[in-house]
Amino acid sequence: MNATTKPNTAFWIIAVLALLWNLIGVYFWLYEYFLMTEEIRATLPPEQVEIMASAPSWSMYVYGLAVFSGLLASVLLLMRKNMAVGVFLLSLIAVLILQLYWMFGMDIIDKMGPQSLIMPLIVIALAIFEYFYSKGAARNGWLT
Repeated sequence: MNATTKPNTAFWIIAVLALLWNLIGVYFWLYEYFLMTEEIRATLPPEQVEIMASAPSWSMYVYGLAVFSGLLASVLLLMRKNMAVGVFLLSLIAVLILQLYWMFGMDIIDKMGPQSLIMPLIVIALAIFEYFYSKGAARNGWLT
């Protein structure tokens, strides 16, 4: 029997926060690749501009996959669809590929210092949380 139960209030809060977090990710992806002007780029620290310019072209697609699949998974979670689990997994895999490459393949610690690891680690932690939370929601019978 595959009966669903009503999720608790925390589920709805977490699902909405996941949606907002992933919307922010989509905004930053769009901003970095389509909305950032040369005037804005000129105001950034030279190290950041150098890192952005030296990023491989595939990273744009992996970044897009990470944020758009995270957004889709958040919507599916709000709709209480079991498919959210698999889509969060896809987002997590893309996040890991991108952030681990960012941290270790691009020498950001040497270029920007150890504080540059904070955001990638937060992104990884939240992607892991979203995936395992959605798995738990499915196991609790909150997703159909």
